[in-house]
Amino acid sequence: MTQVVGGITEGCANGDVLGEPADRWLRCFVPVPGARTRLVCFPHAGGTASYFLPMARMTAPDLEVAGVQYPGRHDRRGEKCVEDLLELADRIALALIGSDDGRPLALFGHSLGSVLAYEVGRRLEADGRTRPVRLFASGRRAPSENQGQKIHTLGEAAFLDHLRQLGGIDPRILQEPELLQMALPAVRADYTAIESYRHPEGPVLSCPIDVLVGLSDPEVSVEGAELWAPHTTGDFAVHAFPGGHFYLAEQASQVVDLVRRNC
Repeated sequence: MTQVVGGITEGCANGDVLGEPADRWLRCFVPVPGARTRLVCFPHAGGTASYFLPMARMTAPDLEVAGVQYPGRHDRRGEKCVEDLLELADRIALALIGSDDGRPLALFGHSLGSVLAYEVGRRLEADGRTRPVRLFASGRRAPSENQGQKIHTLGEAAFLDHLRQLGGIDPRILQEPELLQMALPAVRADYTAIESYRHPEGPVLSCPIDVLVGLSDPEVSVEGAELWAPHTTGDFAVHAFPGGHFYLAEQASQVVDLVRRNC
């Protein structure tokens, strides 16, 4: 992949992707053409666009939510998973530029999705055509804080134990061997992408960043969430909620209120 910190790359390792249509990446489950803001949501490792369907229903008609669908899952199951977070950021940023309809654009990411949304935001700001008005970063340490984890290298049993403890995979999938074997490659690819990521040099965001964290999250503390502050020259705030890494399900109404107020 050709990385250009000052803008979007002109080439990626998988060939020419400059013409990818937005609907290859974005799933808008509740279209709201009259919404004041578009909110693009980036799932966690192993997650899918449909994870944000409840948020789409709860924020309409104020916001139009589009979930990002990563390759290798659901309707993109036939595509090869991407193990390079910066390549994902390049391709998604181009899709967002191509789908710009003039409305303000905000970004929301959870866990892996937080860092990916941040990198997409950097590319959009550098390009200048479709600049994000805000980033909501949930359940993840700051991009500059390398956690040194190697979970993607674990054997299957240890890898599954980690997912069970974190709550990051549907228990029904864990009970169905065929479904599990279909889901694991995408989950492992996502872990590879985030654990091999290193924060590239270059400008940070200028838009405000709101960091959201569960008070019992084993992956990031409130103090760890504060380390996002240097990643923007704009306003910054941390918001803590009861719950663990997937506090979003339990605190959906409070999260939606926060997002609606700030969009």
